[in-house]
Amino acid sequence: MSRYVIDKKGLDDNIELIKKKAGVPLIGVVKGNGYGFGIKEFTLVLKEHGIKTFAVTEVTDVPVLKEILEGEDILVMRSTAVESEARIIAENGCIATIGSLEAAETMSRISKELGVTTRCHLKIDTGMGRYGFMPSEVENAISCYSLPNLEFIGAYTHFSSAFRNRELTKAQLVMFKDTMEQVKKAVGEVGTLHCANSPALLNVEDVCLDSVRIGSAFTGRVITTSKIGLNRLGSLEAEVVEVKTVPAGYKVGYNGTYTTKRETKIAIVPIGHYDGFGLGKEKEQYDLRYILSVIKRFLNKKQMYVRINGEMHYVIGGIGLSHTAVDVTGTDIKAGDLASVDISPLMVNPRIERIYK
Repeated sequence: MSRYVIDKKGLDDNIELIKKKAGVPLIGVVKGNGYGFGIKEFTLVLKEHGIKTFAVTEVTDVPVLKEILEGEDILVMRSTAVESEARIIAENGCIATIGSLEAAETMSRISKELGVTTRCHLKIDTGMGRYGFMPSEVENAISCYSLPNLEFIGAYTHFSSAFRNRELTKAQLVMFKDTMEQVKKAVGEVGTLHCANSPALLNVEDVCLDSVRIGSAFTGRVITTSKIGLNRLGSLEAEVVEVKTVPAGYKVGYNGTYTTKRETKIAIVPIGHYDGFGLGKEKEQYDLRYILSVIKRFLNKKQMYVRINGEMHYVIGGIGLSHTAVDVTGTDIKAGDLASVDISPLMVNPRIERIYK
């Protein structure tokens, strides 16, 4: 049976390195099933390190977090005018993201109906093009502060290119600060301000405000040239379930896509597309260099590989839904030996068990 294994000590070290680098309180972003590390397990580890605010994008994650959190805050990083979503946010005492008048009016109405005051963070769109008031809409943003049953305790924006464009990132920061100065003059105190995400913290200097939102950096799988020394964490593991030897000229895999050139010893590993193997992307963002590297790998027909007992062995016959054939000719590999693949946790099936060692 396959499982995704995370080195707990490596994760602990990553968290402390990031805390030191940031120098301000961290918001632990645990969206996407805790960046693939398991939302409950990942959140509990971050909590051990003193993180007190957690962020998600899906309201369906809120009840899951409420099961394991006590006095910690949950920030929902989605500006939503959908009443059912606003109700979940308000009922659970979460911090709402307000990025439009419609979202503000919906949250105000639902909160009044429930007899609660919902804490909110204002969202400013400085160039990402998703949630948030554009700086030209600052008057609309300011009007949200007067709506009943809403309490604004912070504001933020999201950098679009912090993984490769420092100048644009700094320009977005200036735009955010200027916009919030206008808001502050109109309403007074604006609360906690935060802009930097993982790539910004690691790639751009002087972007940390009152807090920093961190997710991918904890896993050590983030686009950066920083020498901070993060551990790259996570591997998909399973035991070899069968070993067989086939003659030269033998077809392997669907449609006989691979033909052995010699007598070949094959190990069958119960890892496949269902687990996430062979589907993934190691980058969250793409640039021309990455696209060219993909084309180069295709033209060179670069093979996928599996590590068995720590040694690299190539996949033959393609990757199946649940199984992969691996050429282990010339080895003493046997059923029960440990096989592992390096795969982004974001691509691993959420149903696969996460194990912290």
